[in-house]
Amino acid sequence: MLNYESIKPLLFKLQPENAHHVAASVLRLPNLCPTPFNFFLRSHFVHDPILRQEIFGRTFYNPIGLGAGFDKNATMIRGIQILGFGFTEIGTVTPKPQDGNPKPRMFRHIEEESIQNAMGFNNEGAYKVAKRLKNIFPFVTPIGVNIGKNKTTPEAEAINDYIHLIKAFDGLGDYFVINISSPNTPGLRDLQNEAFITNLFAQAKKLTKMPILLKIAPDMEVEDAVKLTKMAVEAGADGIIATNTTIDYSLVKHPKDIGGLSGAVLKEKSFQIFDAIAAELYGKTTLISVGGIDSAQEAYRRIRAGANLIQIYSGLIFHGPDMIRDINNGLIQLLKKDGFENISQAVGADRK
Repeated sequence: MLNYESIKPLLFKLQPENAHHVAASVLRLPNLCPTPFNFFLRSHFVHDPILRQEIFGRTFYNPIGLGAGFDKNATMIRGIQILGFGFTEIGTVTPKPQDGNPKPRMFRHIEEESIQNAMGFNNEGAYKVAKRLKNIFPFVTPIGVNIGKNKTTPEAEAINDYIHLIKAFDGLGDYFVINISSPNTPGLRDLQNEAFITNLFAQAKKLTKMPILLKIAPDMEVEDAVKLTKMAVEAGADGIIATNTTIDYSLVKHPKDIGGLSGAVLKEKSFQIFDAIAAELYGKTTLISVGGIDSAQEAYRRIRAGANLIQIYSGLIFHGPDMIRDINNGLIQLLKKDGFENISQAVGADRK
């Protein structure tokens, strides 16, 4: 296998979105011919009982998942598992297909190991993506379905988009994620309010038995984030994902004026929000932490703070696919060093 550090300079000569398309093309190859990739699967998928958890009625063989936004159309699920991820999240999917925002809409901040994206929920739409999922689900590792409203849907009618998507994907994934926290769809973050969330979960819980999680932005005041997530759980949310990308452009030296930042610069901002939420909700719901996680030590910090699961995305771009294996192996060492027999014992250890 090629060393990622040897090919990264070539990938970084490409526009970020073009580099993504190259990576996506490679990750779609196992759909056609999985056998040549078995060696990579054996060497990168960490399968140790100490990492295994039962969540949402499914086995998570390791806690490291791929965050939404990479596999928007559910075309790379086999390839993502081969990389070593314990679960994946497809989408964000909207009811109707949409092209997303004008290009260029993805930018690298190499010095800060961060990405700025203004993609705008570009995807093939619910019909095509659901049809694709029907051919692969249930899968050996859990699949989350991240859903959002179309750009042209007025805020007053947004709930109809989410209801449509829940109906379309019911039974085609292991959990839903309500995305009202992307900065790249006008008015979307305005839906982070009590009235909308209460109404949405009241209707959604009648339509599906799949767990439904809420993903929040990192740019809220901490007190507001805690209040909102607590209310969401009381309204029926089965979990919280914290956080999405940030529009705090002061975190990088040369920001663009569009999109959200992810990667290393988001690390502390994301942790601050997550830690506050976990202080309130640990033990009451499933918590997933995402934002700037690029090492076993950082993943372990989130787990000890209360995270049941971890998601990464931008770190993969800068550190390559070996990072997933390295984080999982590092977690095993950290867990054993602290005397834990299973990762579930470490979840929230700093809160006990």
